[in-house]
Amino acid sequence: MAQSAPPPPADGNPYAQQPTDGNPYAQQPGTAPQPQPTDGNPFAQQPGAMPPPLAPLAPARSGNVPLGLVAAVVAALVTAGIYGAIIGATEREIGYAAVGVGFLIGLAAGKLGGSNPALPVVSALLSLGAVYVGQLIGVAMIMADVANLSFSTMITEHFDVVTSGWKESADPMTFLFFAIGAFAAFSGAKKAAA
Repeated sequence: MAQSAPPPPADGNPYAQQPTDGNPYAQQPGTAPQPQPTDGNPFAQQPGAMPPPLAPLAPARSGNVPLGLVAAVVAALVTAGIYGAIIGATEREIGYAAVGVGFLIGLAAGKLGGSNPALPVVSALLSLGAVYVGQLIGVAMIMADVANLSFSTMITEHFDVVTSGWKESADPMTFLFFAIGAFAAFSGAKKAAA
């Protein structure tokens, strides 16, 4: 059985057929071909059309870690002095002051240092040191008052007496204040960086 097939085109190109009727997209016989864009744009947008949107910008670099560390150290020194002055003036430890010490250290590190994961840990460690130094300053102020010495003489010439006085006065609440300050510094740095 023989199958009927259309006759091959005369020039040997099987795709060079005349458009069929009803095809509005085919090139009409006798018309000039559409010009191709010369600017290299294969999609040929219309002139004056809106350009495609630009790629989004890279996220801004958040924070400067060395600056955050320096700010945390400065905050630790300042708050240790303030905490020590509060202890020396009231002659007792105040838990809210330890929270303030830790939070201010964490705030300084988080705001200026950004969201680096090391900053909350460093803030907590600095808070431990600041609370300890603050307690030593407070004990030295109390001892200087009792011994009728100046604070600077007590802290420089009798530092061994100050540390032994701190050890004798240390109780579980003292170490609770260390933990509270460290927790406040850690959470303060995380919240400030967010």
